[in-house]
Amino acid sequence: MPIVPDVPAYGGDQDDDRGAARLSGPLFRDESPQTPTSGTVQQNPEPMPDPSQPAPAPQKKSAGRDLGAAIGVGVGLGAVIIASLFVVKAVFVGVVAVAVVVGLWELTSRLSERKGIKAPLVPLAVGGAAMVVAGYVRGAEGAWLAMALTALAVLVWRMTEPPEGYLKDVTAGVFAAFYVPFLATFVSMMLTAEDGPQRVVTFLLLTVVSDTGAYAVGWRFGKHKLAPRISPGKTREGLLGAVSFAMVAGALCMQFLIDDGTWWMGLLLGLAVAASATLGDLGESMIKRDLGIKDMGTLLPGHGGIMDRLDSLLPTAPVVWLLLVLFVGSG
Repeated sequence: MPIVPDVPAYGGDQDDDRGAARLSGPLFRDESPQTPTSGTVQQNPEPMPDPSQPAPAPQKKSAGRDLGAAIGVGVGLGAVIIASLFVVKAVFVGVVAVAVVVGLWELTSRLSERKGIKAPLVPLAVGGAAMVVAGYVRGAEGAWLAMALTALAVLVWRMTEPPEGYLKDVTAGVFAAFYVPFLATFVSMMLTAEDGPQRVVTFLLLTVVSDTGAYAVGWRFGKHKLAPRISPGKTREGLLGAVSFAMVAGALCMQFLIDDGTWWMGLLLGLAVAASATLGDLGESMIKRDLGIKDMGTLLPGHGGIMDRLDSLLPTAPVVWLLLVLFVGSG
């Protein structure tokens, strides 16, 4: 998720099961409480509630993160992205490559710490940066070639260590290569079109708007859980907010930013972005739950790590790239 803090609709991602531990009646169904007989003093009688005491005030919903820091970091990142995007395209490609390398470092570090999986970082970082550049210079063909060479480099690099754990390490390495840099190459491929900066802005804006709509509507109206076993804070109402916000933003972007774009294309694009961004967010939530962590890192105050901001962007990039090519061509 880009610059909007990933916050639950009810102020927390964990279900509170503590109340289930309290016993308020007999332990077994066929037990009945003992009625004190005449002349018997009941021991430790249960205190009656004091009617003069006011009822406890309901807890206010909490964002769960430092919103001031989150907004400040988000604005700063947005400024860097926009400046590099519209000044020199190659600089923006470099920004994407740096984000990919940092994201790979976070992912491989957490895999090593929590699961003992040692995916080789050096070939992943070099190959990941090469993938982003290849996608910009040679398009999809260059991206696929760089992906294949990176996977081969991961297999060979891991051979320098003992064979124990080889299969799980290289499997995690190939997964990391696909999940982070390969999906990010579609952003650099968007940039090759004549209206490339506008396409990238559309991609980023729709993802941010989708996340914002999910947060705003879910926080205010969310009642029905979307995927409680994966992300208890997400709600069906939040998903509807994401779809509504993204479709409106998509219609405006396609009409006014993209060459030969029309509003109805934007509606379909916004719907697809809301779906892919939500699935991407849930996908990383699955990874983090499996690892037993809240955030992938601490690099960005109020946000977590780089991977915590790329979760909805990465799977959305190929969706936006493909739909723009189908709607208005590769440019």
